[in-house]
Amino acid sequence: MPDSNSSATVQLALDLISRASVTPEDAGCQQAMISRLQVLGFKTESLRFEEVDNVWSRRGNSSPLFAFAGHTDVVPTGPLDQWDSAPFKPEIRDGILYGRGAADMKGSLAAFITACERFITKHPDHKGSIALLITSDEEGPSVNGTVKVVQHLEARQEKIDWCLVGEPSSTNKVGDVIKNGRRGSLGAHLVVQGIQGHVAYPHLAENPIHRVAPLLAELAATEWDQGNAFFPATTFQVSNINAGTGATNVIPGEVEVIFNFRFSTELSAEILQQRVEAMLDQHQLKYNINWNLSGEPFLTPEGELVNAACEAIQELTGYSSVLSTAGGTSDGRFIAPTGAQVLELGPVNATIHKVNECVSTEDLDTLSAIYERIMEKLLT
Repeated sequence: MPDSNSSATVQLALDLISRASVTPEDAGCQQAMISRLQVLGFKTESLRFEEVDNVWSRRGNSSPLFAFAGHTDVVPTGPLDQWDSAPFKPEIRDGILYGRGAADMKGSLAAFITACERFITKHPDHKGSIALLITSDEEGPSVNGTVKVVQHLEARQEKIDWCLVGEPSSTNKVGDVIKNGRRGSLGAHLVVQGIQGHVAYPHLAENPIHRVAPLLAELAATEWDQGNAFFPATTFQVSNINAGTGATNVIPGEVEVIFNFRFSTELSAEILQQRVEAMLDQHQLKYNINWNLSGEPFLTPEGELVNAACEAIQELTGYSSVLSTAGGTSDGRFIAPTGAQVLELGPVNATIHKVNECVSTEDLDTLSAIYERIMEKLLT
């Protein structure tokens, strides 16, 4: 555990990690943050939608509005006996902070707060406004979290100009990668109908697994696009196939397939749906398909926010950042459509969602300093 020399950022990270906030629980994390923000003059709205706690906390009323966005919820721990220390009893060993959420993303939340504390102490009359948008629903369904807060803000025409999402974007060292966009995510639940029967009498049945297999092979082999300068090519992946009664001598009556596209700005969800359904029809399948668009692709080109982040990292670390749109989705997908410039900048992501999740304490201090420098560039 830390001694009295631990930084304010590390001490707050330890407090937040010690709260078992598995989705959609917040476990008091947001209140711990609110109490620090109130001292700085932030006005806070606690916005609860069904079982999800959210916070919108803002200091100032004028434009431009710079917002930090993040989540207090974490994924489940997995097998406790595989952890070297209890996931919700954080420990620092050899300069590394271990605990569930250390990298994703309670370390970033702590860095948000301490960066604001230092910045506002130095610049109490900064221009524009600073805000934090915090949810406990990012790791879960993501239906009562950031998306609902954004709708709440849009309804009263409160616009974010620049948004920094604290997702763990870095690869080898803090700040080496900035995510300035994300691919879209389109999922599908496909059910192909056949005719159940005895395996010894296949002429009296119709095996839906056999019928769907050529389609899946074609989908997997298709080049959907070639990507572009900002995005890799669109990818297709089957994540689940389910069929059968459990008996070895029964041809199933239907097969269920779950698949996902991660797509670039070269395509739209509508085009992907049309192409897949045309292929289904070409294979003369009897099917039902339900689509789920969980996020459109977005891109923040080089501009005020990206430039401020790249310059801050260069000045504080001595190395340059790489802009990337790789990886999964984030809550940035809900904020970007409002017209905000959005980027993701956080700790190294090598251990996120893993047993023994961890982050360097030095990286957390560096991250907090980077956040502070970005605010200085944009709001002074």
